[in-house]
Amino acid sequence: MTNFSARRTMMVDTQIRPSDVTKFPIIDAMLSVKREDFVPSAKREAAYMGENLGLGGNRVLLEPRTLAKMLDVLDLSQDELVLDIGSGLGYSAAVVSHMAQAVVALEEDPDMAHEAEEGLMAAGMDNVIVQTGALNEGAAEHGPYDVILIEGGVSHIPEVILGQLKDGGRIAGIFMDGALGEVRIGYKLDGRVNWRRSFNAGAPVIEGFEKHDAFKF
Repeated sequence: MTNFSARRTMMVDTQIRPSDVTKFPIIDAMLSVKREDFVPSAKREAAYMGENLGLGGNRVLLEPRTLAKMLDVLDLSQDELVLDIGSGLGYSAAVVSHMAQAVVALEEDPDMAHEAEEGLMAAGMDNVIVQTGALNEGAAEHGPYDVILIEGGVSHIPEVILGQLKDGGRIAGIFMDGALGEVRIGYKLDGRVNWRRSFNAGAPVIEGFEKHDAFKF
């Protein structure tokens, strides 16, 4: 029988801490949440590998290091409302739920959303709402949000999503340029989002977050 608890500790000791992530709430959440319960059942054995895990289509569960470093820079606090876009089977929402007041986990695949809801309920995460809907439209009805986290690659972030971020809020996305990507953190001030580069990472671009070429007449 696989000792997932030991693998979880090893993940934190070999992937998270060496990436300069030392904030206690992040370490504690990643040691507490059973990642193997939030991956496709056929991939449980691969749950703690240091790479993105395919969820089907161009969707992935982000590698632990990328998620941890994003959360480190976003610096969540216990009184904040977080929108987790593309939450898949709910792992990221489960981790964030340990650090924030409440999480809206947005997933457009109804089967994944259903599975996420069941997994989160079984894990006792009662401060997470799973919302089914188009990822590139966000979840305006529960916003505005203190923090928005996008679980996958982007080339462009729709204005409708930036509009759901509170003034003073933060948003994180993995901006892809071909095969290379970098995480950028956006800070919203006076209605405008200013972006700062943070660290290199990669993930497939989520449908609806591609760059749109200018119209040709």
